[in-house]
Formats: sequence, structure tokens, C-alpha cells
Amino acid sequence: MKTGRLEAFSDGVLAIVITIMVLEMKAPEDTTFRGLLSVVPIFISYLLSFIYLGVYWNNHHHLMQVTQKVNGKILWANLHLLFWLSLIPFTTSWIGEHNHHNEALPVATYGLVLLMCAIAYFILERALVIHHDENYALTKLSTRSIKDYISLGIYIAAIPLAYVNTWLSIGCYILVALIWIMPEKQLEELMEEIEE
Repeated sequence: MKTGRLEAFSDGVLAIVITIMVLEMKAPEDTTFRGLLSVVPIFISYLLSFIYLGVYWNNHHHLMQVTQKVNGKILWANLHLLFWLSLIPFTTSWIGEHNHHNEALPVATYGLVLLMCAIAYFILERALVIHHDENYALTKLSTRSIKDYISLGIYIAAIPLAYVNTWLSIGCYILVALIWIMPEKQLEELMEEIEE
């Protein structure tokens, strides 16, 4: 099977997820600067989640650009990733509403969803590598990058850290987003080689 339907469906789901998140942001009840400040926690949660979704969309796009074919296992692995990504609006809303940046459970749950997104993305990558031959671009990147291990370690530390200090945990999530804001250089270089 070709990748077209998988890409179109994934793009559609991510567009809906972002739409749901933005619809959760309610305008302040009054028109004062103080009213605007009251929605800052919600905006911070939205911004971080938007960056995460952008990172996943960007990397998923690059992944599909080097993919020649898919099968049923890959379709399910992709749905598994989309499932976890679709939970981001829920956890974003839970953290942002009523200033829950200071509540451990919403912050830890947000981290758990981010961890599961990372694991699901890894599963998708593995399914793609298994389905292609040794000349497949991702096979050339068979060793996990240091960014992968650092990210997983930070998520695993940040989840229980939310019960110690929620802002340290949120800082960990911001750090991982900053690490991944630029796509993998090796994958981009391989894409350029393929296009030439």
C-alpha cells in the first residue's frame, strides 16, 4: 500500500486535535488587562502543546517522505500514535483550567501522555523499518539518537517530579520540546539525498 491515505488521515486528525485545543481557550470574561492575564495559564499550556503537536507533525511528515509502502501493522502503529496525540487536548485543558499548573496529577498525566506519544512514535518507526529492506532510509538511522534517550529519561523523571514540584516537571516538558523543535538532521540529510 502507498502512504497517501495514511498521511492524509494523520494530517486530518492532527488538524482536528489542534482545533479542539484552540476551542478550549475561552476569551476572558472582561476586557481589561487583568482579564487577559487570567487566561495566561491556559495560553501557556496551549502553546506548549501546540509546539509538541507541531514537532510530531513535522517528524511524521519527514518519516512519510522516506517511506515507500505501508501495511496493516504500520496502519495500526500510526493509529496508536494518533490515539496518544489525541489525548493532548484533554491534558492541556486539565492543566490550564483553574490554574492547575500547581496540581501534581494533571501535570503528571500530561507527562504520561507525552511519554506514551514518544513510545508510540518509536513503535511506528520500528514497524516501518521492519517492513522495508536494508536500503530504507530509516534503516540507515537504526541506532537511536541521543535525543531519543534524553527525551525518554526526562519524561520518566518529570512524571514523579510533578509530585515534588510541578514547575520543575513543566520545565522538563519545555526542555524536551526545545530539544525536538528542529527535525532530526540525519533524516533531513537522507531526504535531500533521496530527492537528488
